[in-house]
Amino acid sequence: MKRTVLSIVCCALLLLLPGCWNSKDIQNMAYVTAIGLDYVDGKYKSYIQVLNFSNVAQSQNAQVGKVVPIWIGTGEGKTVTESLTSIYSTAQRRVFWGHMKAVVCSERLLKHGMDQVFDMLNRFREIRYNVLLYGTRDPVQDILTEKSILNFSPLESVLESPQQIYTQRSFILPIYEFKILAQLREPSGTAILPSLTIDYKDWYEDKKDHPMHRVSGAYFFDNRELRGWLSEDDLRGTRWIQRQLERSPVNIPIGQTPVATLILMKPHFVVEPKLENDKIHFNIRIGLKSYVDLLIKDTPESTLEKMAAELVKKEVIESYKKGVALKSDVLMLEDKLYRKYPDKWRELSKQSDFILTEDMLKNVDVTITMVNSGKYKQRVH
Repeated sequence: MKRTVLSIVCCALLLLLPGCWNSKDIQNMAYVTAIGLDYVDGKYKSYIQVLNFSNVAQSQNAQVGKVVPIWIGTGEGKTVTESLTSIYSTAQRRVFWGHMKAVVCSERLLKHGMDQVFDMLNRFREIRYNVLLYGTRDPVQDILTEKSILNFSPLESVLESPQQIYTQRSFILPIYEFKILAQLREPSGTAILPSLTIDYKDWYEDKKDHPMHRVSGAYFFDNRELRGWLSEDDLRGTRWIQRQLERSPVNIPIGQTPVATLILMKPHFVVEPKLENDKIHFNIRIGLKSYVDLLIKDTPESTLEKMAAELVKKEVIESYKKGVALKSDVLMLEDKLYRKYPDKWRELSKQSDFILTEDMLKNVDVTITMVNSGKYKQRVH
C-alpha cells in the first residue's frame, strides 16, 4: 500500500517538471541597449534606447544600409529608479535590461551627483557590471538617437562599441562603470569619464550632412565631486601613460612644418614618487615603439626618434599643467604617492583638498624605438 501511494505521489510530481512557470516570450520583450540620464528642475529625467533585434541580427539576408529604427522611451521622477520605472506604464511590452551596453549622463547630472546612478546600476540584478559610461553636454536624447555609419545598428557606434575605433586611434580610453566606481572609492584616485558629443561636419551621406558620435574630452572626479572637463587637445599627454594604447599618430617636429608622421604604440612607463627634504616630486619614464607612416623629408632615424621623444615629453607636461589648473590628477600621480608614501600623502591631504603643484613633476624621460619604416625603406620616394 505504501509503495502504491509513493508511486502515485512521484508520478504527480513528475507532471510539474516540464512546466516553465516563469518563462517569458523573448520575441515579446523590449530590449534596452542604452540609457540616458539627466537632472532638470529637481527631478531625474531618463531615456531608454530600445532596438528591434530582428532588424539588428546578422544573417545572409541582412541589408547593409537599411535604416534601423531607434525607439526612445522617456520617464521622470524624484529618484533615478522612479524615472526609469515610470516608463513601464507606456512600454506595451516587458522591458528587459540585460543587454544594456552604455549609460550617458548629462553634465547637469554629473554636477548634481552620481550616487543614485551608481547605486541603481549595481543593485539592479538584470544590469551587468560591464556597462560603458559617458558624460555629455549635448541633449541626451540626441546622443541616443544618432545613427551609425552606413545605417548600421547603434550597437556598432562609438557609443556602444568604442573599442573598434580605439584599435586604430588610441586616445581617451573607454571606461566601464565598475572601473570608474573602483577609482572613486580609492582614497587617492581620480576618476576619468569620457565625454561624448555629436560631430556635424565630418561625414556626408551623398551631399547631406550625416552627424556622428565623437569622444570630445573627459570629465574628472575627485572624491565623487566633479572637478571639471578637459578637451581632447588638453589631454594629449595622457595617452602615453595608458598601457592599453594600441596606436596613436603624431606629426614631427613640434610646431614646425612636419617632416614625418609616426605611429607610436605599446607604451611602457614608470611613475616614481620621490621624497627629498620633506618635499615630493615625481619622475616619469616612458618608452614607446614606433614606425614611419609618412616620410616627407629624408631624416635620420635617430633624429626622428629624438623629435618624437620631445613631442611626447611636451604633451605630458602640458596635460599635467592643465590638470593642476583644474585641480585634477590627469596622470594619476597621486595614487603612486599614496602607495609608496601613505603617511606623507595623508599629511598633504589634510593640508589641502588637492596636493599636486606644477613643480612636483620634475623629470619626464622619453625613449622612442623605431621598429620599421613601413613598406618603403626609410627614405622619401
